[in-house]
Amino acid sequence: MSEHTEKTMKPDVLEARIGVFVCHCGSNIAGYLDCEALTKYAATLPRVVYAKNNLYTCSEAGIAEIKNAIEQRGLTRVVVASCSPRTHMPLFKSACAEAGLNPYLFEMANIRDQCSWVHMQQREGAQEKAMDLIRMAVAKAAFLEPQQDIESSLVRKALVIGGGVAGMSAAIAMADVGIDVVLVEKEAELGGLLRRINRLAPKGEKAEDLVRDLVQLVLSKENLKTMLESEVTGVGGVIGNYEVSIRNGNGLEIQEMVGSIVVATGAVPLQPHGLFGYNGQNVITQIELEEKLRSGELNARNVVMIQCVGARSPERTYCSRVCCLTAVKNALYIKEMHPDAHVHILYRDIQMYGAENEKLLWDARGRGVRFDVYDVGRPPVVKEGAVELYRPLMGEVEEIPCDLVILSTPLVAPENTPALANLMRISIDQNNFFLEAHAKLRPLDFATDGIFLCGTARYPATVCEAQAQGLGAASRAETVLFKEKLVASALISQVTDLCDGCGYCVDLCPYNALSLEEYERDGHIYKRNKVDKMLCKGCGVCAATCPKGGVVVCGFTRNQLQAQVDAALEAM
Repeated sequence: MSEHTEKTMKPDVLEARIGVFVCHCGSNIAGYLDCEALTKYAATLPRVVYAKNNLYTCSEAGIAEIKNAIEQRGLTRVVVASCSPRTHMPLFKSACAEAGLNPYLFEMANIRDQCSWVHMQQREGAQEKAMDLIRMAVAKAAFLEPQQDIESSLVRKALVIGGGVAGMSAAIAMADVGIDVVLVEKEAELGGLLRRINRLAPKGEKAEDLVRDLVQLVLSKENLKTMLESEVTGVGGVIGNYEVSIRNGNGLEIQEMVGSIVVATGAVPLQPHGLFGYNGQNVITQIELEEKLRSGELNARNVVMIQCVGARSPERTYCSRVCCLTAVKNALYIKEMHPDAHVHILYRDIQMYGAENEKLLWDARGRGVRFDVYDVGRPPVVKEGAVELYRPLMGEVEEIPCDLVILSTPLVAPENTPALANLMRISIDQNNFFLEAHAKLRPLDFATDGIFLCGTARYPATVCEAQAQGLGAASRAETVLFKEKLVASALISQVTDLCDGCGYCVDLCPYNALSLEEYERDGHIYKRNKVDKMLCKGCGVCAATCPKGGVVVCGFTRNQLQAQVDAALEAM
């Protein structure tokens, strides 16, 4: 340990009693590292008074070991060498708290993800690296300081942006459990894209029946306020206390305080201008076909459908997921209305997600719907009264007679998506769909706390998927709104006496958690930084930017990091 670190030690650091628990994690760690040797090594480190290895430290027995050691050995710091802090740190911190130890006096060393998993073929090096990580964690643990969670009140009201199937499902679900809901829809009617659809796959129910039922439920809820022809123009505040500005149909600005927000702004079908001779008359899109089928205006008897129009291309590299299902569903409906009709589907790949949807494909083949693969390098050519198809396997060109061409175009994000994302400080992907926090672990959450996502605003989805996601987003919002108070981590930025109000860090904060405030001292006005504790996520950008040490991140102070660096260099 460096001379500087020794000199800056507080008395409680010198007297720290550290316990180290090394986890076998079954064979995940013990299959590649010598956990017994790691435990013996940990026992030799400064201020370590207890070291123990466990088969599974996260098990009930492992948690009990930690609690007992805190109570019986008088531990003032705890270090667990095991797997990812991202998944298991909350469990271990809560165990420390239950045993009477401040949970912020806990540290983890990730010897699974960073050692055993990535160095399976380098066991000797992995063992040394695990020793380094444990030594660094112990060094930092000695400098940890007790912290208190940040608490905040909340408004038990939710905002849902978008009145389609996902948005209405989310709003109804939250209203049913007693939460006040404000539903904002930019159109004059609720229903979104569903209002233009004829039948639903795979069972063939009328879309208008589902829309009517959902709208009636929305209007029947006394605690559900619906605002049509309205849009969100401003969002401020933090989780639990969002300040939302809404412009209604009369142009008036209305202010609402909500605790959580659900984004369900949906998607729109691409208009394929300039593709395959699209003209909206004898060359139309699937959504325009839906409207014709719904009104009973379809008279064509020779129909050709072309898939992946405007999708899986340099402009839009993604598969829209629902286009093939829509084409097969509509082809079956045409055959149902006109059994003598000829329906031909030209495709690149058929994507029919789920067993029921797959059955539709076989039903369509059985009813006489023809399917042919087309070459992406030589796509179909739409002519007057026919579609020219090149058959790559045979090397021949065939003309398919038709009086109507249907283009299956992808769902794309609405034009105002980037503006709304910027307004709410939430992320979008390269295709302007909203981006979830994690595709598997948090598929309906944004990285911004208290804001959730569902339906085709996230990615193209079927009606059933959109409904399910709406219910899921509602349940995620309820986990916030049913709390008596909000509790956030104390590991956030803290302004020190060295701050001189230069403001370098303010513009760089990705969460807009920093601002400058004026204060008086000795008859003079000065500026200094101010941290919004609920907005700050402790990312450390401010601390890394400040040249004077005017702002630090609790749990990652200079002394703590210096101790880790010194410990890392000891082996060199």
